[in-house]
Amino acid sequence: MKSQIGIDEVGRGAWAGPLLVVALRSNTKMPKGLRDSKLLSKKQREVFAKEVSKTCDIGEGWVEPFEIDNFGLTEAMRIGVKRALLNIGATYGEEIIIDGNVNYCGDKYIHSMAVINADDKHPVVSAASIVAKVQRDNKMNILARSFPQFGFEANVGYGTRFHINALKQYGVTQIHRKSYKPIKELLDVK
Repeated sequence: MKSQIGIDEVGRGAWAGPLLVVALRSNTKMPKGLRDSKLLSKKQREVFAKEVSKTCDIGEGWVEPFEIDNFGLTEAMRIGVKRALLNIGATYGEEIIIDGNVNYCGDKYIHSMAVINADDKHPVVSAASIVAKVQRDNKMNILARSFPQFGFEANVGYGTRFHINALKQYGVTQIHRKSYKPIKELLDVK
């Protein structure tokens, strides 16, 4: 079987914490039942992530909140994809499928393509989606220990009612994305 690289991200819309892009290379048959991480339970994601980690190469591209603030989300995605591909040792001729409607791989990777809903159509992208979700959730659980008042272990940095109330009570931290409108509005009030 010819190898393929699937790319997906998690944390794009979060108000706090990093963005994570995962590039996952597979040259073996993928496990049955893989699909978009959002359609799986936490337990299912953890089982699949462990399983694909044994047989696939995985490259992670972490983009920190200050980088998202400095460069914007589009450039942050490019940075994350570049880091993930470098970390996996991708070559320019490999087949790469990225979830979404924008090919953030650039012109260097001549066999790369963006596919809308690729995380539900291509198992290699589903696997990347699952690994990304598990890894970022783990990171947010670690950050929750430093910032327990925000409930990151539950909301993983997204704008839930609990998170909004905590922001109003405790203010913005260094891991919040200050360029995001809801956070920016809170900063403008103070």
